[in-house]
Amino acid sequence: MEETILISYLNDFIFCPVSIYFHKLYGNLDRTLYQDSYQREGTNAHKTIEARTYSTSKNFLQGIEVYSEKYNIIGKIDIFDIKKGLLTERKNKISKIYEGFVFQLYAQYYALTEMGIAVKRMRLYSMLDNKTYDVELPIKDKEMKAKFEKLLKDIRIFNMGEFKQENIEKCKKCIYEPSCDRSLIC
Repeated sequence: MEETILISYLNDFIFCPVSIYFHKLYGNLDRTLYQDSYQREGTNAHKTIEARTYSTSKNFLQGIEVYSEKYNIIGKIDIFDIKKGLLTERKNKISKIYEGFVFQLYAQYYALTEMGIAVKRMRLYSMLDNKTYDVELPIKDKEMKAKFEKLLKDIRIFNMGEFKQENIEKCKKCIYEPSCDRSLIC
């Protein structure tokens, strides 16, 4: 049986597949031991979602766990506005729309759809500058849907023993770089 993929791993895998190994290795350790300010700010961005205090309205699903049987992916949504059919993924600061952000929304979309919830719109929300970015539904963007499915396949067949990082900029931004034997930083 294939391993269930965490929704949060989609963006991480694109950044660097080895980071998922370190996520698992560090497990429940105090994150302040290895996270930098960027990761702590991202974690803080989700505190109201985790505590389900974003809104007291019953029109919002917040921080609920979702699962897609079709794709065997699991995780949590940030916010779903039931009345509008609007799924929102919150980020602390969005300076660029990365495919991994979009794929996290896709995973949430498929899970909610399988649960019988109609998702009509999706967006990314940048908290620091209060900007929203609409994301096309996967049923309307066949190219991105194909990339999403390829990413899931790539995660499932990934062989860490064969991986070689080729982008030093990723190593420079990686919180796990000091522990990584594949780092390009000497």
